[in-house]
Amino acid sequence: MITLHYLEHSRAQRILWLLEELELDYELVRYQRDADSGLAPKSLKKIHGLGKSPVITDGKLTLAESGAIIDYLAQRHGAATLLPERDTDVWWQYVYWLHYAEGSLMPPLLMRYVFERVKQAPMPFFVRPLVGKIVAGVNRAFLDNQIHTHLNFVADHLSCHEWITGDRFTAADIQMSFPLETAMHSPELADSFPRLRAYVAALQARPAYHKALKAGGEYRYGPGENSG
Repeated sequence: MITLHYLEHSRAQRILWLLEELELDYELVRYQRDADSGLAPKSLKKIHGLGKSPVITDGKLTLAESGAIIDYLAQRHGAATLLPERDTDVWWQYVYWLHYAEGSLMPPLLMRYVFERVKQAPMPFFVRPLVGKIVAGVNRAFLDNQIHTHLNFVADHLSCHEWITGDRFTAADIQMSFPLETAMHSPELADSFPRLRAYVAALQARPAYHKALKAGGEYRYGPGENSG
């Protein structure tokens, strides 16, 4: 039995979605974020040394990292349905997007999220304007440009493809979902990138996605949650 250690409002949502796409039996162990820090609880370190989610256990195997988990589940259980044919050009596109999602696209989005949390953190009133200026300066000088560069890149690619590797939905689309959902959670970015907004809507319209939402509960970046 596969066990998914599921942290609310996290990358674990796409692993839950994949399990539903594959129609696998699984056990869901839920974890709530710390109310003050927003981080995963310390109890997750009992499962994996980094104390982060997602993590799955499958027999004696404990596996972390979204890309590794998706690749493991897809290759073991979904080769006929969610993977392109091996050692083809489409296969290597699949491999590329599987790594690109977290290796290139997610870091600037995560940095922006962290800076926004810093800006909102408790601090003396006379420090807040300075912190706001620093955050705005970093956004203008680096993050905004990086985020728009990546989103333009993905949008251009999807302008001539239905799914991320072509005309067939694959596990790489599931991997790409979380960074794009977090990006489209910003009304400004959603308005600026209608192709990405439509792509995310298509991902979120899949029946297995809705089964995952029902199983996992409230999800900040799900359909209808675009509130900035």
